[in-house]
Amino acid sequence: KQAEKAVHQKKEQSKTKCRKARRRHINLVAEFNRRQRKNIWLETHIWHAKRFHMVKKWGYCLGNSPTEKSYRACYRAMTKHCLLQDLSYYCCLELTGKENELLKQLARICSIDTGLTFEEACCLSGRFEGSLNLYRADHYPEDMLGPVTFLWKPRDGSENRQLWIWVHPALKQDILRELKAIFQCSEPEEIYIPEPVATSIQEQKRMDVVLTLGKKRKKEDKEGEKAVPVKKIIGDGTRDPFQSYSWISQTTGIVISDKTMEILRYRLIGPLSHSVLTETLKAASLQTV
Repeated sequence: KQAEKAVHQKKEQSKTKCRKARRRHINLVAEFNRRQRKNIWLETHIWHAKRFHMVKKWGYCLGNSPTEKSYRACYRAMTKHCLLQDLSYYCCLELTGKENELLKQLARICSIDTGLTFEEACCLSGRFEGSLNLYRADHYPEDMLGPVTFLWKPRDGSENRQLWIWVHPALKQDILRELKAIFQCSEPEEIYIPEPVATSIQEQKRMDVVLTLGKKRKKEDKEGEKAVPVKKIIGDGTRDPFQSYSWISQTTGIVISDKTMEILRYRLIGPLSHSVLTETLKAASLQTV
């Protein structure tokens, strides 16, 4: 009886790989994709995860507070140097269409009594970013939706304009629903269609190498490190990747697109912010066809 009991209690052989195997690029990518299924990571997640206490909010994994006492360093950077913040978790809604039609309908969800509007000359030219409070259509001063920031794309000679509106992820669904209502955008312009699963033997081997993290690498897989990890289409924490992300109006021709996590957004604070941008960004040479 003791021998049989010992056999049942014998621990199974651990399938955990050694650290060298876990740190291979192909295994790291697959592991990171698995950990992003519930909470989306920003582009700077790895950097923040090593230095910040992370919290899970609004479908994202965000840095909440630093692990070290770096408040003095941050204050010194804001007052004398440059401090960068990652705001990519803010949702971006893009409006495309005729300028007159856009301004006509957007005037229904804001008021000049609260300050700047979408029609402000300095903002309409695309030189400056504006901020305002949105309300439900024709309900001002009641039924406030929340604060947003917006930026017009500079004019290129065409009557069609592009407007980007950044909203907090907690307010996205309400504001998107209101924009679709005032512009009468009900029909999806684009629908996400998952790619078909590869059926070839070579692709199947690649899938086995990536997905089976708890198993040993197959000896018959001659590609080894050359196997391409499968890139998981993440989307964002406020949008279902299997739902449409662009809507068009048949009456006004306005197109509303959800650009969340497709346009990164960073905030630079400090007197040297402009110097950092000029040293980082290089103007591209103009090419004429």
